Amino acid sequence: MIRKAAYGATALLAVAVVVVELLHAPVMLLFVLTSLALIGLAWTLGQATESLGHHTGPRVGGILNATFGNAAELIITIFALSAGLTTVVKASIIGSVIGNVLLVLGASMLLGGLKNGVQSFSATIAGVNASMLAIVATAITLPTIFATTGPDEGPGPTESLSIEVAVVLLVLYVLYLIYYFRSPEGDVTAGGEGEVLFGRMASLVLLLLSTAAVAYVSEAFVGAIEPLVEEIGISELFVGVILVPIVGNVAEHVVGVQIAYKNNMDFSMAISLGSSLQVALFVTPILVFLGPFLGHPLDLVFTPLELGALVASVIVTAFVALDGRSNWLEGAMLCGVYAIAALAFFFSP
Repeated sequence: MIRKAAYGATALLAVAVVVVELLHAPVMLLFVLTSLALIGLAWTLGQATESLGHHTGPRVGGILNATFGNAAELIITIFALSAGLTTVVKASIIGSVIGNVLLVLGASMLLGGLKNGVQSFSATIAGVNASMLAIVATAITLPTIFATTGPDEGPGPTESLSIEVAVVLLVLYVLYLIYYFRSPEGDVTAGGEGEVLFGRMASLVLLLLSTAAVAYVSEAFVGAIEPLVEEIGISELFVGVILVPIVGNVAEHVVGVQIAYKNNMDFSMAISLGSSLQVALFVTPILVFLGPFLGHPLDLVFTPLELGALVASVIVTAFVALDGRSNWLEGAMLCGVYAIAALAFFFSP
């Protein structure tokens, strides 16, 4: 009954977005409605993917979850890139990584620890994820150093370097998936929990319809960003780092916290850290490759504040995760670091 009500509310919000957009309503109302609609649609997309995964088997289901886990955010950022909002797009990449490894993992450890005490998880998988995150931080940092210290020959060399780095990231993502799905310890996230929600065909239809709805609502959401920035005076960095990742991934975030609360930290960490790696190793290269075709090339040059937040989150997460055990205090510390980063981006000019 609750699930049906959620589907109905999501459909009503999507219709409301269409009406509000046609009536040229105030930008704040449009932004709020599109945000709520995207949250509901992201949840629906996740339900359809999970249900289809039950029918296709654990391995294919895992690949489906890896592919569609960040579909809503990918669609949002593609529209933002098409609109020339490269600052928002690059900020959302950083925001997705730090949001998953600090806020989602932190909330999972905090609530799971308060309920279950000290929780354990695979130190091997956590170590692989921490190493991959360190590689991501390196890959994102080096083009920025190159752009600020290299010869002043215009954006050409930096864009070329960014594309080549994106190719390396995509190759690493493929190798990561091969290792993960061939590793016995990867089986902790291979299957889903609970009942099969829909039949095979119904799951596929719902997946396609929700993806199309996300695309439409994302266009309206992106269209409201620039007027909103001008109207209330917040920075594009804050919108990209904090708001876009939360809107695009909140349904997946809630699932990760719920699973930790049920004392399955392996699954919860796979959702939070796996989602970060998926954004950095898969979504980012896709955006870099699409940039020239959309008329707005995307380089991997970030601000010092973005890089500082990324490197700090990777270091803190590695220290917390490498021992294979977690408690509520470690979760509170991760959430605290995220709050500090959010404040820094909020007050950024």
